[in-house]
Amino acid sequence: MDFNIWSFITDNLEAAGAIGGYVSLSIIGFALISYATRKRRKLSEQIGPKWSHPIIGALMGAIPGCGATIVVASMYKNKKISFGGLFATFLSTLGEGSFVLLGASDEADVAGNLTAYATITIFGVIAGIVFGYIADLFGFRVSNESIQNNFIHEHDLEKGADSFAGKFIEHLGFYMILTMAILLAPGSIMALWGGGIESISVPTYWISISLTLLCIFYYCINRFVYKHPDHCNVNDIRSTLLHAVLDVAMVVTYVFIGLIIANYIIDVLVGAETFDKWMTSSPYLVVLLAALIGVLPGCGGMIAVAVAFITIANFPISALIAAAIATSGDGIFPLLAENRKDGIIISIASFLVAILVGYVALVFTNTLF
Repeated sequence: MDFNIWSFITDNLEAAGAIGGYVSLSIIGFALISYATRKRRKLSEQIGPKWSHPIIGALMGAIPGCGATIVVASMYKNKKISFGGLFATFLSTLGEGSFVLLGASDEADVAGNLTAYATITIFGVIAGIVFGYIADLFGFRVSNESIQNNFIHEHDLEKGADSFAGKFIEHLGFYMILTMAILLAPGSIMALWGGGIESISVPTYWISISLTLLCIFYYCINRFVYKHPDHCNVNDIRSTLLHAVLDVAMVVTYVFIGLIIANYIIDVLVGAETFDKWMTSSPYLVVLLAALIGVLPGCGGMIAVAVAFITIANFPISALIAAAIATSGDGIFPLLAENRKDGIIISIASFLVAILVGYVALVFTNTLF
């Protein structure tokens, strides 16, 4: 197989920027809503009673696409939902694999399978609710860790504000990221449900690449040079937006790194021929392999397994269920960026639950499809 490193990098830059578009909608939108409700003193500590969080999380995760996981990751960071609710969301999401099964994916030209979509959604929601309650029962709580936590005195911040790094973080880079997020917003809204706007596809492509490069530069400058503290005043609208943009830059940077690693493993190290051989082996092995592929960060693994289910004869739906439960979609990137330990716990726990549910499903469903 010929490997074009330039195409590989630009494709992942574009993909990270596209994800960054709807990450921006989520993070900036949530920040503005939090600011408005905080001003009116109507923002509660959590969304509803804690006992309802696994149910709420599982139902949000069942929404097609990755938008819900990104929103819930932001809610978790801001202590609005329990770990069980977060876990339930990631267990029930199908990521962009849902669009493949619905026949609405831009990444896979295959006919959808609504029966399979309904089946794995039911399995995912039930698993999310059950294991979400188990997680809360064992007392997992919101992590206080944040990669962005930099405890710096205010006078140090003011001292650096006049430097190039300070001006870039506070002004030029800040407004550029906001502008790009606004320009990407129409396409990002469509992308949340597997669609797109053909008439603006070319400028969207280049803006997406530019957003990724800018976010990487912005994050590195803030992380290693300027280090804007995470505890500054957020009682005015500009400070609220600045913190949101810092989060967007951080998430997009981690998304790009994650996509590079995951797509290199799937497309280059494994390859299409090896993947097809794996997917036509013993059903018990396929369930395990599907869970391993599904747990890779991003939606690429889930999309590949969903396409395999539709195109390969006698592919076990239990393997598709395992991949669906293991996958965290693109929502895992902001979680890993903002709460690394919790993101790792979610990934490992999702894989273990996927194996358990996948083999249980194999016993009950291998005669149905």
